[in-house]
Amino acid sequence: MEKVLVGVDIGGTTVKLGVFPWEGKCLDISEIPTPHTGRQEDLWDAVARGIRLRLQTLNIPFESLAAVGVAVPGPVDAEGYVPWLVNIGLGGCSPAKELEARLSVPAVCANDANAAALGEAIYGAGAGKLQAAMLTLGTGVGGGIIVDGKIIPGAHGCGAEVGHFVVNPDEELACNCGNHGCLEQYASATGIVRTAKRLMAGTDLPSSLRNEDPKKLDAKIVMDAAKAGDAIGLKTLDTFGKYLGLGISYIIEATDPEIIIIGGGVSKAGSILIDAVLPYMERFTHIVKTKPEIVLATLGNDAGAAGCAALAKQHIEK
Repeated sequence: MEKVLVGVDIGGTTVKLGVFPWEGKCLDISEIPTPHTGRQEDLWDAVARGIRLRLQTLNIPFESLAAVGVAVPGPVDAEGYVPWLVNIGLGGCSPAKELEARLSVPAVCANDANAAALGEAIYGAGAGKLQAAMLTLGTGVGGGIIVDGKIIPGAHGCGAEVGHFVVNPDEELACNCGNHGCLEQYASATGIVRTAKRLMAGTDLPSSLRNEDPKKLDAKIVMDAAKAGDAIGLKTLDTFGKYLGLGISYIIEATDPEIIIIGGGVSKAGSILIDAVLPYMERFTHIVKTKPEIVLATLGNDAGAAGCAALAKQHIEK
């Protein structure tokens, strides 16, 4: 039996398990519930048990498992230590060591946004590109930088915190991180809604969005309004494009990637987002003459598991 790799993406609600052949694309993606008992042992026991059961279901001998990669919502230092698992309520753990102890195979750990970037770069929208960057636009803004086909995690596990690039130092409202003017305040789903509400309160522009229940207003409604030519929707989209284009210019001038991948729930709005970003990226990126392609992610929520499988392979090849 050919060797297989397992990518594990730890989320607040579910844990994704991706089974990948040593060469080729995904064999299987499944999910198990994320335990919330407050005990770390229960989480890692459940993951290890889930891997064994999934391989058994797929008729893959456990001995074929070559390595495991695990993505977690939080910073990961050079030793694989995670001080805090965001949205899970656990901290002070070394996920790779926990799984190695339970499965007796090599394991490696990465931040979930970095893993998603690697997954898209290896298996998804950036396949074949060795220099890539990904921005994940959801409730917040995450990211990952890929250089020579490998994640750049940074010295302290905080590399590619693109959501906290300061793109507007004059912003008065604070970001969730405590700073002011972060990219996340404009390019996330919550940031898009905030911009639309701010425009409705501060301008007389006509808009169908004024008829929406403010408590139910979301990024999709705003983007749909922009697609329909709504004045507030279009102005919100332009604000989004300006600040995301500025943030992307920072990435380009620091790393000169071949491709920029846009993922996360906001990316479901489609090409309208890229059309809004491109003119600002061109305006703000002057030194780098050959601009990267900007594309939408293709793997969706499976990107993290895919990236972990790729990371596991790299871990045992080095």
